Amino acid sequence: MNRRGFYIVPVYPGSAGIRTLAGGLRVSEQAKPEQILILEFTLKSLDFMRAGEASSEFKQRLKKLGFKPELVRRAAIAAYEAEMNVIIHARKGVMRFEIAPARLLIVVEDEGPGISDIEQAMQEGFTTASAAIRELGFGAGMGLPNIKRCADAMDIQSIPGQGTRLQIIINNE
Repeated sequence: MNRRGFYIVPVYPGSAGIRTLAGGLRVSEQAKPEQILILEFTLKSLDFMRAGEASSEFKQRLKKLGFKPELVRRAAIAAYEAEMNVIIHARKGVMRFEIAPARLLIVVEDEGPGISDIEQAMQEGFTTASAAIRELGFGAGMGLPNIKRCADAMDIQSIPGQGTRLQIIINNE
């Protein structure tokens, strides 16, 4: 699989496709069709040479599409923190961005140690990063709290020993 890819999908709100693509979000049945740009990246453990590529590409796409600077800033921060969490903590993962006029959806799924206590992981300063990672300047325990601050909605599902699925929604209001 390539590290990254993208495609544009015409989506008709109210269809089964939009519910699948948007993770079950409700959309007006009378809304007009919209284009959704989907970017997908594979992430590898400790790949610091490519760290930040996915979130940087996402940020550049948002700028080119004319999204407001404040929304681009929030989305880029959330994406970068999520990307780095996979690179630091997991064996591998997939990061998918769905860019639609009304909202941005970021879905990150990884194969890693999982999060045994999500509430604790959401506390500023809590980290499970190794000393070696902290010496590189990462793993300060601010990733998930920063994502929460930047997101309009955030959902974490994790199974210890298997991995984590993170969904971030940023509305374009």
